[in-house]
Amino acid sequence: MILVPDARIKEYTSRGWWGEQTLGDLFLDCIGRHPDRLAVADPPNLFALAGVEPRALSWAELGHEVLGIVAVLKARGVRRDDVIVMQWPNCVRQHAVYLACALTGVIVTPVPVQYRAHELAQIVARTGARLALVATRVGHFALAAHWVEHRTSLPTIESVLTLGDAPPVGAEPLLGYEPPECDTVALRTALAGIALESGVSAHDVLTVCWTSGTESAPKGVPRNHNEWLLVGRSVIDAGQIAEGAVMLVPFPFVNMAGISTSLMAWLMSGATVHHHHPFNLEVFIDQLRTHPTDYSIAAPAVLSLLLKEPDRLDGVDLSRLRRIGSGGAPLPDWLVESFASRFEIEVVNYFGSNEGAALSAAPQDVPDRRHRARFFPRVGVPGYEWSLSNSNKISTRLVDPDSGDVITMAGRVGELRFKGPTIFSAYFRAPDLTAAAFDQDGYYCTGDLFEIAGAGLEYYRFVGRKKDIVI
Repeated sequence: MILVPDARIKEYTSRGWWGEQTLGDLFLDCIGRHPDRLAVADPPNLFALAGVEPRALSWAELGHEVLGIVAVLKARGVRRDDVIVMQWPNCVRQHAVYLACALTGVIVTPVPVQYRAHELAQIVARTGARLALVATRVGHFALAAHWVEHRTSLPTIESVLTLGDAPPVGAEPLLGYEPPECDTVALRTALAGIALESGVSAHDVLTVCWTSGTESAPKGVPRNHNEWLLVGRSVIDAGQIAEGAVMLVPFPFVNMAGISTSLMAWLMSGATVHHHHPFNLEVFIDQLRTHPTDYSIAAPAVLSLLLKEPDRLDGVDLSRLRRIGSGGAPLPDWLVESFASRFEIEVVNYFGSNEGAALSAAPQDVPDRRHRARFFPRVGVPGYEWSLSNSNKISTRLVDPDSGDVITMAGRVGELRFKGPTIFSAYFRAPDLTAAAFDQDGYYCTGDLFEIAGAGLEYYRFVGRKKDIVI
């Protein structure tokens, strides 16, 4: 399913911003170059959370897992452009689903494990999803039984396939599929054949993620391979993620923050991802202790706690962890300074949305740590040069929400707007929401309020939201 207008595809490809490489192509390359390298590992507490024994898979083993998911989709008659919904905690099996969909052209819509019937009914109605892949339980909540109980409000769902403990009546276990044993060459040939048969392109929609924004109903944000690859590159640039890096990612693997790192940066760098879910500080620290890590992400509150109670990190080798991403809440400037002085770790400040409007304050662009905690580079504005690769591909501007004037000076609050190849094209099957989301010049209206800052007017500073968020 290609949703981006042909003229936009032509513009972005002619400028070298988009290409023809798919996530499936990248996956095949990783299997070929390092089949035995560890690719993904489940959270160590996955059994307690969902009744699933944790596993760790090499790139080749993950390839066989992907073949299994493709077989499940085919057996259920799910084809290119069909939609499946996935509601699992962070786990290895999610990687297999994303990659199986990348090869077959099936669209996956991942949803947070906290979503219940109210949100699920709207998502299924909007997407027409045919298949639900759900955890039998999440903690003490019987998630699969919840799906079965509300099947009347999910009319397009043909089957509920479960991962974890024994499924309830009305659901079925996601049975494992054991493909024939084969060497790496045969494995790559089989996977490449699947992609060739489907005819999937880098312009096809891969995911539909969900965001509430200022509305109470979830809004579906479709993203194609090219849009995701650009975001993945920005994470690699900001985090200085090297080939074969080891990453510990505690963010939910269902939206921009999680997918851009756990799937995109991981795939583009041939890295190893250790999953974590739900956030548990003791488990997180034990994972750092067990797996020397090159890059991770943590909320400001977690970083603050580690500074206040550094003894928690006794026995943890942080020598490889040179950068850690944070965001989602204001970063105190003392925190960024203290993390560098105490642990020699630079904090990267992120701001972004599922729609693809993202800002990154990394050390190479904002070396002053106090500035990095409060400001973001004013990317996409003529007259300023930044090192991150996407900074010269997008355009941003600050607009007075009342007058519509473009703001170019400090001291005046406006709505931040984005335009470019990282930005989504339309909300999924919601033309009214799409029309309201873009201005007359094609800029996405984020609803986020910023002001211009810095001695050279080179930064944006977050101020607040244009409207209250309904939670």
